[in-house]
Amino acid sequence: MGTTQLDSVPEPKYWHLKTVIGEALDSDFAVGEILPNERELAARFGVARATLRQALEQLELEGRLQRRRGVGTTVAPPRMGVDVSTAQQAWPGAGEDVWQSLDSATDVPPAAVARQLDIGPDEPVHVVRRLRVSQGQPVAAELLYVPSGRVPQPPAADASAGPARARAVLRELQRLVLDGQDRSVELGSARADDAKELDRLPGAPVLVVTTRYLSEGRTAAVSVATYRADTCRLTFGDSGDLVMAS
Repeated sequence: MGTTQLDSVPEPKYWHLKTVIGEALDSDFAVGEILPNERELAARFGVARATLRQALEQLELEGRLQRRRGVGTTVAPPRMGVDVSTAQQAWPGAGEDVWQSLDSATDVPPAAVARQLDIGPDEPVHVVRRLRVSQGQPVAAELLYVPSGRVPQPPAADASAGPARARAVLRELQRLVLDGQDRSVELGSARADDAKELDRLPGAPVLVVTTRYLSEGRTAAVSVATYRADTCRLTFGDSGDLVMAS
């Protein structure tokens, strides 16, 4: 077969640099060690800082590096396995749920979430904010959207903001009959709020897991969970309902 046009395209300079830096990480640096600043690294490898940044971004995406607020770029430990399977088929907050409830508020959801919930663009929903911690560090931040018309307002005693209100919304959600759930995962960039929760920088690579909870033939709730791509290796157990979003 003849050489295709793609075969003749030279390897990008930053990609070659990524390989070189990756080898240096294995031989010259320890896990948790802080890398020299960009100026020093660019001089060490004889490249422009723009090229260096591209290489570092790729290594961060692959989980080799971590950018930490107030610290700098450090060598990342091996990714930890985080189970996101749907084998339990349980409502959020029920059973062996690993999420911590932070607070809840009433708001209008993003347009994409409203479409998944099959509600009007201005229809209010309960937005429950939760955090997942593993091995002592936050690994995921979740926004759970529950239509106000399908889950009543929490009792007055639990109506104030905070964990109590969040748990009250989850209790009301659990009164519905869960028919099933489906899940998709895609690569994304950390929003400012998620980045703050996860001790990341805005725009850092993340894995976004979206889950639809189904009841009585319709979507009862939608979860949008943002996982740290640098520390998490998502595992799905025997669940066969995962969809890789394009």
